[in-house]
Parts: sequence; structure tokens; C-alpha cells
Amino acid sequence: MLNRKGQTLVEYVLIISLITVLAIGLVKIFGGYLQDAVTKMGCNVAGKEYIEGNKVGEGYCEGDLDRLD
Repeated sequence: MLNRKGQTLVEYVLIISLITVLAIGLVKIFGGYLQDAVTKMGCNVAGKEYIEGNKVGEGYCEGDLDRLD
């Protein structure tokens, strides 16, 4: 009987690595949309109006002091 614990560990590491690479790629592709969604929710919670930016991910809340224009 062979000891396959090492082989199983390598397989798990490969699966986790693949999932990590896919997650990073998806965040890179859809990151701006995610940022806009979180900003919209934050504006609603703060009772401010959401203002869309020129590009995806550049939206901000009305009256943000740290906004550079």
C-alpha cells in the first residue's frame, strides 16, 4: 500500500492556487464595478447622493472632501 498523502496535498494546493488565480482575475476585471456598488451602498447609508464618475470605479458621494476634481 502506497502513502498518497503527499500526492493529495499537492492536488489540494493546485486546486487552491487555481481558485486564487481565478479570483484575482475576476476582481481585476470587475473591480471597478465592485467599487461602484460599494460606494453606492455607502452613499445610501450616509444619506448622500451617488455621483457617477467618467469611468467605471470613479463614482463618489456628494460632498466628499477627499474627492480630487
